[in-house]
Amino acid sequence: MRPLLRFPPLLLAPLAALMLSACAPAPIYKVPANAVAATPMQVARTPENYAHGQVIWGGTVVSVTNFPDRTEIEVLALPLDGSQRPRLNATASGRFIAVIPGYVEPLNYPPGAPITVSGTLNGSRAGHVGEASYVFPLVKVVQAHRWTASEMTQGRNNVHFGLGLGVGIR
Repeated sequence: MRPLLRFPPLLLAPLAALMLSACAPAPIYKVPANAVAATPMQVARTPENYAHGQVIWGGTVVSVTNFPDRTEIEVLALPLDGSQRPRLNATASGRFIAVIPGYVEPLNYPPGAPITVSGTLNGSRAGHVGEASYVFPLVKVVQAHRWTASEMTQGRNNVHFGLGLGVGIR
C-alpha cells in the first residue's frame, strides 16, 4: 500500500518552522522607515550621529524617577524578538532613559519589568551606573508597553528537542 501523501524530509523542517512561527504575535509598533538600527551602547558612544532618530528599544526597568513635568525610566537594554518583546535571556546592549511626558506610577513599572518603547532620540546625559561613569541616550517616548508575564510567553512554543532527562517546574 502506497501512502497518499509523502513529503521529502528536507521539506518537513521548513514546514514545521513555518507552522510554529505562525503562532508568534505580531510586532506591537510599526517600524519607521528611518529607524535607528544601533543599540543604546552604540548610540551612547556617538549620540550626535543619531540625533532625532526613531527607535524601538526595550529591556527591563532599572528605576523610575518622577519630575514635575515628566517621568524618566532607566532601562537595561535587551535585544527584541520578532514581536518586539525583550529577550530576557540575552546579553544586555547598554542602558537608556525613556522620557515620558507627565506622571507615571512607579508601581506599574517595577524593577525588572520588561518594557518596549517607541520614540525619538533626544540627546544624552552623563550619569553613573554604580561607581562607573555612563552616558545614557535619552528617548522621548511616543508609546510604551510594559509586558505582562502572559504576554512574554504568548506564542512561544513549549517544544524542546534534546537527549537526556529533564524536569520542568513552573
